[in-house]
Amino acid sequence: MRRNGTAEQPVPQWLLPGAFLAGEDQGQVRRTTRDWMVDALTFGGATLLGLAVCGFVQKYDHPSDWLLAADLLLGMLACLSLWWRRSHPLTVALLALPAVAVSSSFFGAGIVITVNLALRLPWRRSLAVLGLYLVASALGGLLLAGWETDGLAGVAFALGYYLGSFAWGSTLRARRLWTLAVRREADLERKEHVQRLADIRRDEREAIAREMHDVLAHRISLLSVHAGALAYRAEQSAAGTGRHMSDTEILQSSQIIRDNAHQAVDELQDVLLVLRTEVGVGEPMAPQPSLADVPKLVDEARAAGQKVDFHNELAGHEANPPRPQSERTVYRVVQEGLTNARKHAPRAKVSVRLSGEPGSGLVVEISNRMPATWPRREIPGTGTGLAGLAERVRLDGGLLEYGSDGQAFTLQAQLLWPVR
Repeated sequence: MRRNGTAEQPVPQWLLPGAFLAGEDQGQVRRTTRDWMVDALTFGGATLLGLAVCGFVQKYDHPSDWLLAADLLLGMLACLSLWWRRSHPLTVALLALPAVAVSSSFFGAGIVITVNLALRLPWRRSLAVLGLYLVASALGGLLLAGWETDGLAGVAFALGYYLGSFAWGSTLRARRLWTLAVRREADLERKEHVQRLADIRRDEREAIAREMHDVLAHRISLLSVHAGALAYRAEQSAAGTGRHMSDTEILQSSQIIRDNAHQAVDELQDVLLVLRTEVGVGEPMAPQPSLADVPKLVDEARAAGQKVDFHNELAGHEANPPRPQSERTVYRVVQEGLTNARKHAPRAKVSVRLSGEPGSGLVVEISNRMPATWPRREIPGTGTGLAGLAERVRLDGGLLEYGSDGQAFTLQAQLLWPVR
């Protein structure tokens, strides 16, 4: 399976929690072909090792026939129980207690059961069962061999045998748990990486949408105003209620519409170039709007017939200008304010004021009188311009406020202007 161009490797069955951690509500894991092969080799090896040890003990200790038969029976049952050690480790370990006490053919199965005990059970349970094994082994050895040297040596050997096997199983458990933790951490990191990519893509889409709205809404509103004026003059001329438009007037109006359309396309290309180009990589970035471009923005609005009073109170701070990002935000705020005024109050006078100083902040304010009656919406809008503008100002560390007092609508942005 592949996700986002990277291969997702499945976790091996033997490494799944339920595959080696029993008694912890881990659920059942299906036995794989690998498991069957390992179990068959384990059973065969434990049986052969147990028979070899039993033969060695019979050669030197010469146990009675009934004790030999019991030894072989308990050892064989212990070896057979190894087939269920994965799903029932505690049951298998407890049922093997009689073999622990008296069976020498239990030697091979005992190693597997003790290792399995430490590997698959929580440490409290496994230590309790290990204690029973040590007690049963010691008592069995002393009862069969007595308190002489051979009996004590057998007890010491049994202690080392079970403690060594238990340590082996504990080491395997720790290693598997560590491997599983590493895999889980890698999976979590992969998921977080996928989420980060999704967040980055969403932020990129929002940035593109915000920039395109700021650029296109302004230009298209200017196009709508000029095209509306041309259409109105043409209707009046055709109806005979107004003077006929001269060829020169028609040509001038057409050129204004064409120039604004071309400028909209150019500005849109600049926006896409900025969003697609990394700093220091690829083509040089197009010049971004700044405070010096605000008067040109106001002149374009006036050329479209909008009444604009522009007050720039930022003179005298050329040695310590605002950050380029703040200047660009100021430009977008003025652009959005003039565009909204054209849409909602087309004949109202608009006031644009820039003020502030280093250390105290930069303030841009656009206000216009509220119309007596709401005009017919000749210029369509998305209704998200102010929301996107508020997000832009917030990302620049500022605050955007807007609203109406019943007589005028005011849009005000307060931005940081640090002292350099």
